[in-house]
Amino acid sequence: MNYLPDFPRLLQYLPDLMAGLMTTVWLTALTTTLGILGAVMCVWQRHRAPASAFSRLLGMLVELLRNTPFIVQLFFIFFGLPALGLSLSAEMAAVIAMTLNLAAYSSEILRAGVDATGRGQWEAGRALGLTRWQSYRHVVLMPALERMYPALTSQCVIVMLGSAVVSQISVADLTFAANFIQSRTFLSFESYVVTAGMYLLLAIAMRALLNRIGRRLFGFRHLTPAPRSRLSSHVLKEAHS
Repeated sequence: MNYLPDFPRLLQYLPDLMAGLMTTVWLTALTTTLGILGAVMCVWQRHRAPASAFSRLLGMLVELLRNTPFIVQLFFIFFGLPALGLSLSAEMAAVIAMTLNLAAYSSEILRAGVDATGRGQWEAGRALGLTRWQSYRHVVLMPALERMYPALTSQCVIVMLGSAVVSQISVADLTFAANFIQSRTFLSFESYVVTAGMYLLLAIAMRALLNRIGRRLFGFRHLTPAPRSRLSSHVLKEAHS
């Protein structure tokens, strides 16, 4: 084997790699925000009215998304929906697919945390005069988020790494840039080694950022399982406001 890697040749394509990296970053930031919000609302609806038709439909959608490949979901949105008259740009299809996928997995993670909250916690919130939404938000949701935050963080990182698939519908992300470079230079080894390294750094940075957000949200120094739900002073103030 006499192959000698030629990494310096990739320097002229650094702007393409950085542009792809920025696309991956904004896709991840947008879909992480929308996906977590969607998961929260999904769990709220399924706990508020578990027997309703809408909650059953949500449950079926969650199972469908969790048990089918992400690339099939992406292709259905981008290639399948136009047959029904709904054409989307590649970027919009990627955002929708990633958001739905993250929301489905995160809703099940969050639902496990909510189910771990004792029924007495709900009753304590209602006894304090909190509305059903206030009880859910302060007594159930926030402790559940704190309890399941490490798992949610990992799921967000997994979705970011899985975003490499969107290059298959010509979204100019980091993987798309790597494919472009290796097709021009035939430096497959160098292109994908550098790309893998960039994904690794992005994953480490994303996990560090999410851990910092967790410390700001929940006020703990290390991400450990939270204690059982507790009512804080600001909850009591809201109950009497």
